Amino acid sequence: MIQESIDLKVALKEFFGFDKFKGNQEVGIETILSGNDCFIIKPTGGGKSLCYQLPALISEGCAIIISPLIALMKNQVDAIRGFGESDAVAHFLNSTLTKNQSQKVKNDVSLGKTKLLYIAPETLKKEETIAFLKSVNISFVAVDEAHCISEWGHDFRPEYRQIKQMVKQIDNVPIMALTATATPKVQQDIQKNLDMSDAKVFKSSFNRDNLYYEIRPKGAKETTLKGILGIINRFRGKSGIIYCLSRKKVEQVAEILQANNIKALPYHAGMDTKTRSKHQDQFLMEEVDVIVATIAFGMGIDKPDVRFIIHYDVPKSIEGYYQETGRAGRDGIESTCVLFYNPNDIEKLEKFLRDKPVSEREIGEQLIAEMASYAESSQCRRELLLHYFGESYNKDQCLDLCDNCRHPKEKEDVTHELTQLLTVVGQTGGMVRTRHIVNILVGKAIPEVKAYKHHELPFFGLGKKRQDIFWKSLLRYAVLHGWALKNIEKYGLISITEEGKKFLKQPIDSQLAIDTEFEKVSEEDFENSKIESIHDENLFEILKEVQREVARSKGLPPYVIFQESALEDMATKYPINLSEMENINGVGKNKAKKFGGQFIEVIAKYVKENDIERPEDILLKSVVNKSIKKIHIIQNIDKKLPVEDIAKSVNLTMNELLNEMENIVYSGTKLDLYYYIDELMDEEVCDEIFDYFKESEDNSLDLAYEEFDEEFSHDELHIMRIQFISDVAN
Repeated sequence: MIQESIDLKVALKEFFGFDKFKGNQEVGIETILSGNDCFIIKPTGGGKSLCYQLPALISEGCAIIISPLIALMKNQVDAIRGFGESDAVAHFLNSTLTKNQSQKVKNDVSLGKTKLLYIAPETLKKEETIAFLKSVNISFVAVDEAHCISEWGHDFRPEYRQIKQMVKQIDNVPIMALTATATPKVQQDIQKNLDMSDAKVFKSSFNRDNLYYEIRPKGAKETTLKGILGIINRFRGKSGIIYCLSRKKVEQVAEILQANNIKALPYHAGMDTKTRSKHQDQFLMEEVDVIVATIAFGMGIDKPDVRFIIHYDVPKSIEGYYQETGRAGRDGIESTCVLFYNPNDIEKLEKFLRDKPVSEREIGEQLIAEMASYAESSQCRRELLLHYFGESYNKDQCLDLCDNCRHPKEKEDVTHELTQLLTVVGQTGGMVRTRHIVNILVGKAIPEVKAYKHHELPFFGLGKKRQDIFWKSLLRYAVLHGWALKNIEKYGLISITEEGKKFLKQPIDSQLAIDTEFEKVSEEDFENSKIESIHDENLFEILKEVQREVARSKGLPPYVIFQESALEDMATKYPINLSEMENINGVGKNKAKKFGGQFIEVIAKYVKENDIERPEDILLKSVVNKSIKKIHIIQNIDKKLPVEDIAKSVNLTMNELLNEMENIVYSGTKLDLYYYIDELMDEEVCDEIFDYFKESEDNSLDLAYEEFDEEFSHDELHIMRIQFISDVAN
């Protein structure tokens, strides 16, 4: 029976406290109440949950809500219970319940107390579950996260394919499918699989006009983490989510944020359920500001005030990216979404697909390619996203809420090149992909091009004066403007459209900014590389003089006070207090306390006089890296083991061990090597070498070797220098 419109509005106010519906919620609810199937496509934050919650609450019987989100069902049920008269109004039925708990749920449903029953598809397909549901009054079935049905969706679940058969076994009730991300292809898959081709479709705009989209290059690990800290500092005290692809990275990033006084917690599927739930609740209750998570986090989370979403790694698809960024700014207030992009990450994602079945691999590769195209494009981000979901958009409406519109690149006239491109696309007959078309244009006769005999055609090498990146940019531009079509169903084959043919007959003046060519950073480079110090030369020279003054007052060589690399770091980060000085590379707590005061005074004065804006976001505190090797070295020195034996025990050469030991003492830890030195030389010779290091302006071991007429080896002198620095600098 269709409810009167006024009744729905009264119910909306009574249960949820809202005065009016959002978008097409009301017509969707009316459709399901009238006994007809409907398909709700709303972006994250668009209020799709209310589309099944309200009709369930006012209908006779119990609505079945099929959801893949076992870990979050309790939160969803708790939220609904807040609107009902008793806890029995909503329940979940899944594998986490005990036998007694499951029976209590079934009793409440049988007695008509329950209006919404959340159930996982794995639980639904059990014979005992179907038998039970046949015995009760079902109002309708809602399939949440319906994109899980499609292999072209970003979260495909094979068990979702069986939903229609399972529902048919229970009762012939209307079905409501809901999703926050559906391309035309995914939408078609959902309707076909649920046998609801006649369903009324209510599709809201995918435009989230309060979100700012930005892509940044993912450089060295330290650079990226400093960039992340900069974003968090801009939103200090606000809620944010950082997405990483691996559990290990989640743990590492969370640990580093904690070391930098950020209230952050990790969240991933490898954690036990209790800890995961606790971290999630702490985030929802605002006991922590930042959650670092894999994509396991966020689905079904209704936190309206998430102010930033950061992708530390590139997502596997635009659908995944859109859904994850959609968790920001659900209250309508401007929020920021930043993706750190490295083309090498795309190659890693593609490698994960190698062992998949052919069709799954080709679909995965196409989705990854679309993600790369989005990240590298110089076009309006919002226009690109909406085009992907089959929605047209005027980029002038973006209002600088993406990096490409806020900081546009210089454009050039590409009308002539566009005609060349569309000619090639037309001549290849929609049989090849982007890479193939680019190879034809630049004249690369690779095997695939030869297989089609395209290297023999007159237009082969037509655009060889231009680089690959230009033609890729232009092809993306042509697809975006409807002159060419990328056929997703056929794994990205490119064909010319009717509009493209019209363009060839009567070209339109076209301006294009070339896409960004991001530098590849290998995993090894990313993990090991450090940010290059772009230091303030004037301050560096001032600090060199301070170093000399402090050295003279202490009667020590300047290099003992601080190494040159530490001075460069000070001239980059401008530390003006003791805790910031401790964080300078090669300083540490002890040296900061012992020598840092005079340097801090000078830097603070310099910052004030020159009105310098300090880059507080790059004062990255690393997690104290007392690796097992370093701890082992320190412990074995304390045990007075021979240095040669220590080197063997940690699998290092003598030179590598001595460098490790020198790093340990330079960072402020004392070492006592006299037990070993006493075996090498008598006290008088030892004092003589120490005097040399004390008086020498240069800490070169080669010079020391020559000074003592090659009487001592480099290693012996190195050990002496380590002990000298430990004694006088710490």
